[in-house]
This record gives sequence, C-alpha cells and structure tokens, in this order.
Amino acid sequence: MANAASGMAVNDECKLKFMELKTKRNHRFIVFKIEEKMQQVMIEKIGSPNETYEDFTSSLPDNECRYAVYDYDFTTNENCQKSKIFFFSWSPDTSRVRSKMLYASSKDRFKRELDGIQVELQATDPSEMAFDIVKGRVN
Repeated sequence: MANAASGMAVNDECKLKFMELKTKRNHRFIVFKIEEKMQQVMIEKIGSPNETYEDFTSSLPDNECRYAVYDYDFTTNENCQKSKIFFFSWSPDTSRVRSKMLYASSKDRFKRELDGIQVELQATDPSEMAFDIVKGRVN
C-alpha cells in the first residue's frame, strides 16, 4: 500500500498509453484519475487523434481533481510542424480538500513515470488552461 508521501502506484496501462501517445501519436489526450481504494493512478479517458482541445477540456470534471496529458500540434514561425506534450494538474477550487492534497502529493512521482512531458500547467479553473495559454507556452 502506497503512502501519501510517496504518491500513488501507477497502473502499467497509464505508462503504455502515454508511450503510444508520445511515439505512435494515436491518442490526442489522456485523462488520469487516482483510484483511492486501489491506491493507484488509472486511465479515465483517452481521446482519439481527431478530438479537439475543447473535447479535452470538457473531459475534465467540474469539481474533481485529475491529471491529464495533451499532445498539442502547432506550426512554428518557420512553418515547421511540431508537437509538445502538456501535462495538466487539474485541481478545481470546488474539489474536496483531501482530493487536492492527494493529487498534489502524488504529482511528482506520477510525472516521473511519464517520460517525455515538455510543458506542465496547473489549473484550478478553466480560464487557467484556456487554449491561448497553451499556445503561449510553445514558443
């Protein structure tokens, strides 16, 4: 049983699907949820490559914490196609204090399991992860 200081165990499926997103690019985003009873991070939702950023943000619950990764495609000023993998720590103000503490204490360990994250964003309400903020973080 993992304790709060060391963070939650990470289900192997999380790492597998993240590697698919990173290398095969067959997912646009992945939403992760901590299953408190099982003491581990699990996959809650996987977005297909044709889903939008709006589809991604609407996948996050209004009053519960989540982790998520999003593969953002963009074109540089030099007209090069690129992508960056964003890690989101979603912790809405309306979520339970215990849940916020659990997600905060487990975040670093979970992020270490996902090799290839390029940008991290923390958000407590939807305005903090507006698309303009994501676009602004790739330059």
